[in-house]
Amino acid sequence: FVNPKLVGDPAGTAAVLATMLSLSPERQQSLALAMANKDKSFVYVARQIDDHKAAAVTALKLAGVDSYRESSRVIPGGDLARSVIGRTDTDGKGTAGLEQQYDSLLTGVDGELVRQHDKNGHSIPGSGTITVAAVPGKDIVLTIDRSIQFSLEQALLKRASELGARGGTAIVEQTGTGNILAMASVRRDDLGVYRVTVANVAAVDSYEPGSVAKVITIAAGLNERVVTPESVLSVEGKHTYDPGTAYKFTITDAEPHPTMDMTVRDILVHSSNLGTIGVSAMIGSAKQYGYMRSFGLGEKSDLNFPGESQGILKPWQKWRGTENQTPAYGYGVAASAIQLVGAINTIANGGVYVAPRLVQGTVGSDGKVQPASPAASRRVVTPETAASMNLLMRQVVCDGTAKKAQVEGITIAGKTGTGIKAVAGQYGTNASSKAYYSSFVGFFPAEDPQVTTLISIDEPPAGSTDRFGGTAAAPVFQDVVPSIMHQLGIQPPTNTGGCPAK
Repeated sequence: FVNPKLVGDPAGTAAVLATMLSLSPERQQSLALAMANKDKSFVYVARQIDDHKAAAVTALKLAGVDSYRESSRVIPGGDLARSVIGRTDTDGKGTAGLEQQYDSLLTGVDGELVRQHDKNGHSIPGSGTITVAAVPGKDIVLTIDRSIQFSLEQALLKRASELGARGGTAIVEQTGTGNILAMASVRRDDLGVYRVTVANVAAVDSYEPGSVAKVITIAAGLNERVVTPESVLSVEGKHTYDPGTAYKFTITDAEPHPTMDMTVRDILVHSSNLGTIGVSAMIGSAKQYGYMRSFGLGEKSDLNFPGESQGILKPWQKWRGTENQTPAYGYGVAASAIQLVGAINTIANGGVYVAPRLVQGTVGSDGKVQPASPAASRRVVTPETAASMNLLMRQVVCDGTAKKAQVEGITIAGKTGTGIKAVAGQYGTNASSKAYYSSFVGFFPAEDPQVTTLISIDEPPAGSTDRFGGTAAAPVFQDVVPSIMHQLGIQPPTNTGGCPAK
């Protein structure tokens, strides 16, 4: 720093400092102007420079120029979980992520140090006296498991790169507590390099969840007792709603088929859009909306993460045309990754929604940990409904759209989803021009769920068979489950794990 009142040659001093510190011509000019202002007594020259450069500058004994040590955030884990942890500015103020959210708790209170200076403004060694002691901030203890976080980030980076996708997000949540064990977001940069993002996309972005939302609709139908897993519905392969009106819209199933009888089990296992709409029609729009809200859609979670998205879920009274049908299978609504993993975790947790959390406690100056309050919870569906959905979702993995999520010896339950993204406000008109957000959300071991995991791939290659949740995202799930099981010491039930032999 420099005290302009003690500088006799602002331009010359600025030139020397620019050379020593590799300052730009623009910075050199602005520094010279600042030093010419004798009303000021303190101007920063450069911050967060290494000790050797600082020592070299002060050794020149330029009039009014001195240095002092300031603290800086040490990040021993590098990029690990940086989208969750966030960052601080040069002054140590949190500007993103948990650093921003808990800034006042982490920062503490500054102290005061008085030093003596010689006539040229240089501090006299050994003259410093602390007049006001600094009060350190508290530490926070995260729920993040470093090993699981690392494995998840690496698997996501690998898969996004393999596909040439735009990026991806993933979350690992402890089923009973809502503790987030890992939360990763990766993105391809302008140079084509895949990196862990600064932004926590898993919390701040929302997208059409696609068929993952069918879990909510089918669970609602079972819970309202309008259907059972073996109930049979007549399901068309294609249907045009509101013909002859401004709301005319045609909905199809992904797999073309004639009108056919399908059980509710088959509707979920084979992910029938029109079959799911049939179940939704039995409970009505008001209850469809109510269950979606109860499962955690349409409102921010209890994380209160900076910039967190509440998604998009209009009140059912404002639904027009096929807005009364499309939410049933995850279109016309938007949800964040943290909302989706919470919704599916509700089934894993026996029908009880548990709010996600990232902080499990704080550490005071005495080194003692003060545990955070348990996550809020609420019952959404009966234990019987959750148990039925658990079985149906196992079959999705064994016989349906999520076969690539299978893990040998471990019973997995889950659901795929393929949402269509609007790009520049427009949806593509054919498979090759559409942009997709493809997901798989599952839990394990299904006999006694301990962990719920979401994998989403942002813009897998359009037009290819890898654009679906079951082909783009499910393989990542399959890849990370064994390491999660090992890290947490989870043992699958003896002789009952995995899919039945065919």
